[in-house]
Amino acid sequence: MSVKRVLATAAFAVTSAIMSSPAFAHATLQSSDPQSGSTLAKAPSQVRLKFNQALEPAFSKIKLTGPRNSAIPLAAAAVDIADPSVLTAPLPALPAGEYHVLWSAMARDGHKVKGEITFKVK
Repeated sequence: MSVKRVLATAAFAVTSAIMSSPAFAHATLQSSDPQSGSTLAKAPSQVRLKFNQALEPAFSKIKLTGPRNSAIPLAAAAVDIADPSVLTAPLPALPAGEYHVLWSAMARDGHKVKGEITFKVK
């Protein structure tokens, strides 16, 4: 095998390894509390979202809609100082009904993602 071919193969392997590393992947939601689709006997006091990467606080947000798709004001969401892959927002007292948590987050790699979880309060 020629030196050029060995060097080209090595360069390809290194580039492939670097490009497939987690630093180049988008942040994904790993878990939520409350869990999406859950029915709760008691309203939660906060929403907690756990991602697979550290988040940029200035670009990570949580919104809440309630019964009849009404917007529910929330205090600003915060990235956890001890674990920057966790985004939380305190919730006001919630009556029975179905709720939609709309979130958007930006990982430190600059990629923005968004999603939704739902839960019900009995």
